[in-house]
Amino acid sequence: MPVHSAEYGPLITIRTAKGVGRTELSAWDDALANSGVANFNLIRLSSVIPRLSTLSFNNDPMEGNHGDRLYCVYASAVAVEPGTEVCAGIGWVRDDTGRGLFVEHDGTSEKEVLELIQLSLEDMNERRGGGFGAIESVTVTARWEDRPACALAIASYEVAGWGPA
Repeated sequence: MPVHSAEYGPLITIRTAKGVGRTELSAWDDALANSGVANFNLIRLSSVIPRLSTLSFNNDPMEGNHGDRLYCVYASAVAVEPGTEVCAGIGWVRDDTGRGLFVEHDGTSEKEVLELIQLSLEDMNERRGGGFGAIESVTVTARWEDRPACALAIASYEVAGWGPA
């Protein structure tokens, strides 16, 4: 894992996971557990990657206390009918300083999600005058086998507590 100090931007961990449960919500919670972020309150960000950021890829449990805030960007989708499939994905572009943009999409197939990621990032890059590098992405697909199933792609920025203990 990269070494970080105050002079660098955040370490952002990209995670993907599937989950199942007897309800849509418990399938989503299972995906959160499988991605290592189940015990946090998620604070959804608007998808801007700060300068000097480092991206890492794993599903190890994030450090922090039960109920802490987790700043993140995520896409999730739940298959709610027998035999259906869903996909969630995150895409990103970055420049040579590490700054960039995330997009998050969900759909009924990986092809659909990848196309949405491509189109969104092309538009966003153009709107900002270009200069970002190649589009990268991760996707995950889940299928209802015998109960609801969730696909989750999440970029986890930072865990923050609620003040003095």
